[in-house]
Amino acid sequence: MDLEKFKEREISKKEALELFEDNENIFELFKFADSLRKEEVGDIVTYVVNRNINFTNICIGNCKFCAFRVNENDKHAYFLDIDEIAKRAVEAKKFGCTEVCIQGGLHPKIDTYYQAEILKAVHEATKPYGDIHIHAFSPMEVYFGAENAGLDIKEALKILKESGLNSMPGTAAEILDDEIRAELCPNKIKTKEWIYIIKEAHKLGIPTTATMMYGHIDNYKHWVNHLFIIKEIQQETNGFTEFVPLSFMHRFAPIYREGRARAGATGIEDLKVFAVSRIIFRGLIKNIQASWVKLGKKMVQVALRCGANDVGGTLIEENISRSAGAEHGVYMSVEEIRDMIKRVGLIPKERTTLYKILD
Repeated sequence: MDLEKFKEREISKKEALELFEDNENIFELFKFADSLRKEEVGDIVTYVVNRNINFTNICIGNCKFCAFRVNENDKHAYFLDIDEIAKRAVEAKKFGCTEVCIQGGLHPKIDTYYQAEILKAVHEATKPYGDIHIHAFSPMEVYFGAENAGLDIKEALKILKESGLNSMPGTAAEILDDEIRAELCPNKIKTKEWIYIIKEAHKLGIPTTATMMYGHIDNYKHWVNHLFIIKEIQQETNGFTEFVPLSFMHRFAPIYREGRARAGATGIEDLKVFAVSRIIFRGLIKNIQASWVKLGKKMVQVALRCGANDVGGTLIEENISRSAGAEHGVYMSVEEIRDMIKRVGLIPKERTTLYKILD
């Protein structure tokens, strides 16, 4: 396939599928995606200094890929109180973090008003130190909180924004296909609901990330459809700050242990996701993140030459990926991150959540 034509016109779904299926010309694909990355963002690779606060592992959900959730009476169950969440946010700020990412399980006691109290407490506690950006609550958490509070989605999002929600993770997307979702995450919001919540957030001025978790019971056609849904939303709202591919962590995932899912994507497939998404999102989503938690340092370095231009954050704690069997740790220092980037001939720069360059 003549890849250069995609500099002149948009790629079609059929062509994107052909790129995923083609194993003969993979290096040409990677080289082309790298050239697009260079055109769009230059040789700067960004990272954010952040802390994840997974405030509870108690969850009424039954996602088949999740090894993080427990029932309320489980001996490993925990539920951080609001003061503890605020304390951890202050620690993060003092450490040099510009962002806290706050997410948790679907605890029966959580509603929109409780989420709002978390936001207010974190801003109040960090204000003396210059405040901190709160990146919190996936579309599923927003939906669950609104339902428990007896609110519609618009009302819930307005309350969260007024209480200090600065941006949202676009997780809970998994694969935006209801047949896949029925088996992978049967209790989760449907594709239409995820799209609706994301669009409403964007309309209210709450930016979000976009994600795709792949490599389980899905196939290339599902990936292409998912990527084009993200593209269409961005064309309408321009509210996505970045795209974050999330390679399926299989080791402890129930669906894998039951023999119903494959053992994650191959390394080649991981790189194809970065490359093909760079082509699909050309001119629309500039930032494509390679997660060191999911891929490890060496694969991230390769991904940075296959279309990716961001490596995510320091994280400090990341219990969800660790529970699922991630083998690459839960914290990476700024020095390590910068070295990882420099060693592949690129320029490390710290950024904010919304991609303002800080150094």
